[in-house]
Amino acid sequence: VQLQASGGGLVQAGDSLSLSCAASGRTFLSYGMAWFRQAPGKAREFVASISWATTNYADSVKGRFTISRDDVKNTVYLQMNSLKPEDTALYSCAATNKKPDSSESTYIYWGQGTEVTVSS
Repeated sequence: VQLQASGGGLVQAGDSLSLSCAASGRTFLSYGMAWFRQAPGKAREFVASISWATTNYADSVKGRFTISRDDVKNTVYLQMNSLKPEDTALYSCAATNKKPDSSESTYIYWGQGTEVTVSS
């Protein structure tokens, strides 16, 4: 599976942004998907995950971000609302053939990331 993330950019605090992650391969349906982010000088952290029926979010984005997937388009999305400067990071999508969770080690495929910058 190859993952291609897109949709990042420079926005102001309070704005919205939608990220996309397009997956190759015909087995997209069997994968759990997630978004992680890495801010400058910080470790990569979990943002959100989605399986076939459930979603899970980091506390820092709960209520502001929404993860979704379109299995026809082989794409997972991250809708980010009410963005804050602390959301500034490189956002990467990841895929797992296990039940998705917040651990990086669960994921076996990673996209290259898309940069999100939120100015105050």
